[in-house]
Formats: sequence, C-alpha cells, structure tokens
Amino acid sequence: MIISWYGHSCFRIEIGSSVILMDPFLTSNPTFEASGIRRDTVLAGVTHILITHGHGDHVGDTVEIASLTGATVVTNYDLCMWLAKQGVTKFEPMNTGGTINLGDFKASLVRADHSSGLVEQDVGFPLGSANGFVITPDDGPVVLHMGDTDIFSDMELIDEIYEPDIGLVPIGDRFTMGAVTAAMACKRYFDFELVIPCHYGTFPIIDETADEFIEEMASEDVVVVPKVGEKLDV
Repeated sequence: MIISWYGHSCFRIEIGSSVILMDPFLTSNPTFEASGIRRDTVLAGVTHILITHGHGDHVGDTVEIASLTGATVVTNYDLCMWLAKQGVTKFEPMNTGGTINLGDFKASLVRADHSSGLVEQDVGFPLGSANGFVITPDDGPVVLHMGDTDIFSDMELIDEIYEPDIGLVPIGDRFTMGAVTAAMACKRYFDFELVIPCHYGTFPIIDETADEFIEEMASEDVVVVPKVGEKLDV
C-alpha cells in the first residue's frame, strides 16, 4: 500500500490495481497549489473517489475528476444522489455502518461528529451525514480516515470493530479536533501503528503546523508528517 498526502484531507491510497483519491480538494487548496505538483500526477490511474462529507473542502474536484478518470465515487447516499445530479455517472451510495466490497478493498462508513453541506454552491441543506472511512484491503494495513470530527467515546467501538492500523487524523482545531484532543483520541481509543495528521496548514484560521500534535504524541512514536506528494510505502 502506498499513501500520499496532498494537503488538507486529500490522500491518494494505492492498493493493488486500485487507486483511491480521498476528499479530492485540489483547486483552491493552497497547500497543494504551493507544492508545484502536477494535477495529472495526482489523478493518474484513479479508480475510486471516497468522500467523507459534503463540505466544499472535501468534495473538492470530485465531479471533474470523476469525468476525467471514470472513477467510481463512494460516499453517503444523500451526497451521492446530489453528485449524480451534477453529472457523476459511476457511484456507490452508502450510509453510516455500511460496508461495501470494491475489489482490492472494502470501504466502511463510520461515525464522525461534524456537519455536512455545500453552502458555497447554494445547497441550503445538509448533504447526508459527516463520516469517517475505514479502508480494509485484501492484504495490508487497515486505514481509518477520520474525516472532520471531534473526539467521541464510540471511537473505541470503531477500533474494536475494524482494528485500524493507520489513522489519518484531523488536528487543525476550530472545525475539527485540535492537537491536544486529537492526540487524546489516538492514545485513548486506538492502537495505531502509524498516524498521519491532516486538516491543518491550509487556511490561516486553523493550526499552521503539526508541531503541537507531534509533541502531544511523542510518547507513542507513531506520527509521520509527510511532505506534500511524498509516497509512504506502508
């Protein structure tokens, strides 16, 4: 499995012949745009687009990317149906607690404590619930992308049911957990072998770096902060 981070909550995960793009916020993502990485590098071979919730900084370029690549979009039912009206033709609708088999991996939608809607596109109602995604490959580590969330005690159940090895964890504060709470969530409720922080450094109103989170997690020695576009072979 190869994991690459492209700023904010956008990850590319390569599993066998499948290439997953998660929360594909590329356009207007200053972290990605400052990296100088070509979009076609990110989109090469993409087979699936997984979206945690309906905010614009997570839906991102889904419609365009799905059209260019023919990728299957996977997200909650309400958001899926809305994206279908925007022109997405290949999609797999889900809801919280559900699991689907997508070939090289299974995808499960789990709880996240957050909101979900595209206000900037005049969608005046929530587009389903906010979720996290568990990616369970046929062979390899299980990945939990928490989406945007606060800490909640049922994270313990997510760990018990899915036993994730890798956590993609929002740490930027204001809209998600901050460094201290995110570290508490990781240490109290999970037994991660690897933690990659995300949802920071994108905009001035959220935390600029992962430094405080790294300090809070120092005793665990599991945090990796990749450069944008760096490939982590896990």
